[in-house]
Amino acid sequence: MTLRWGQLARSVIARFVIIAFLVQLTVTGGILLFVQQSSESALAAEQKALVTDLREDLVSAWHAGGDAALIRIIDARLAQAHASPLVILLATAKEDPIRGNLGDWPTVIPAETDWRAIELYRTGSDRAELMGVSSTTLPNGERLLAGHVITSSVRLARVNEEAITAALVIGVIFALLSALLIGRVLSNQIQAVVTTASDVGEGRLGRRVPIDGSGDAFDALGEAVNAMLDRIEALVSQLRMMTDGLAHDLRSPVTRIKVTLERAIIETEDETALAALERVSGEAETLLGMLSTALLISRAEAGIGRDRFVDTDIAALLEDLAEVYGPLAEDRGFEIAVEAEPGLHAPLHRELMGQALGNLIENATKYAEGGRRIVIGAAHEAGGITLSVADDGPGIPAERRAEALSRFGRLDPARHVTGSGLGLSLVEAVARLHQGSFTLEDNAPGLRAAIRF
Repeated sequence: MTLRWGQLARSVIARFVIIAFLVQLTVTGGILLFVQQSSESALAAEQKALVTDLREDLVSAWHAGGDAALIRIIDARLAQAHASPLVILLATAKEDPIRGNLGDWPTVIPAETDWRAIELYRTGSDRAELMGVSSTTLPNGERLLAGHVITSSVRLARVNEEAITAALVIGVIFALLSALLIGRVLSNQIQAVVTTASDVGEGRLGRRVPIDGSGDAFDALGEAVNAMLDRIEALVSQLRMMTDGLAHDLRSPVTRIKVTLERAIIETEDETALAALERVSGEAETLLGMLSTALLISRAEAGIGRDRFVDTDIAALLEDLAEVYGPLAEDRGFEIAVEAEPGLHAPLHRELMGQALGNLIENATKYAEGGRRIVIGAAHEAGGITLSVADDGPGIPAERRAEALSRFGRLDPARHVTGSGLGLSLVEAVARLHQGSFTLEDNAPGLRAAIRF
């Protein structure tokens, strides 16, 4: 899980999705917060304006006709209180009520206040109501309180807040979905390039990145990749023609030299010359083998041959190899055993894989001095298949295995044995052709050569 989260944290697509989500969330949240604050401010301003207008109307009535005029307008306004729940109280300087719908002057309300929200009981009501009130002192010392019940406004504000919260939740969901959708679109665009590159890497050189003609950055990337693939396909085709021509041009004269040497060996009677000719013939044979192996390595490394992969019964392949190389191994003092899990199948270039495993078997018979047993194995390991050739000889020290894998590399003890130094290089190239790897490992005792794919 730690690895998966670490990979997610390093993913460019994941970071883009997170950034897109946060940007949309910020914009949506900011807009909703602005709407909420604006609506609450407008509602509060409207409530305050209603109370202020009421207070100013009452004060104007007092200035126009004194207490009598003020009392008349108070009575008139309160007569309509059922439609518009007003709060009015005219009191003496000592806070004794004169006229209004409050039984007493609220102790927490000073003589002068612009706005205050407070819960009060109106006359005849058995429950407290939230009110917005304003108070002032008239020129004759009397106190005037004007207000408006704001319970419904507070309820409206609460409903508005709940609606804003619901809208925010919906906005978060849509922001996440849209960010994931954008990430998916980008991922699909990039995956098209990845899929094409993987197909080309597996030998399907004719594959190209789809172009939709939009002219955007992905189209430009696809066109650039396709141009590169066109060039790669042309180079691989040239390599195929060159290697085929090289095989013909070089193998033919070497073959003619070998034939000439064989004729000379038959015709000569000089023992010294005969020995020399036989040595030269052997070197010519080695040269032919090196040339063939080098060409196979080059073609495998170029990915040539993946079109010849066939579903292969691996246990049957190993049994065939054991039968073919059994006599050779027996002549050199070894027995060959096959240890393969039943039912293993995989797409393989059967000829190249057979030759690679054959090289490993031959190496074991040549270099596993003192050993007696060679085991050809096949098993499921770590989600893939491992083919191995193991012996019980002296093995190769860990610090020298990289040298053994180098092209034309031969360890000193092996130099007295005929060989080109290309056998393990071919095995490594065949492993890469099968999208796998090749390693030399300790068999305790001996050496285990493993191809994993």
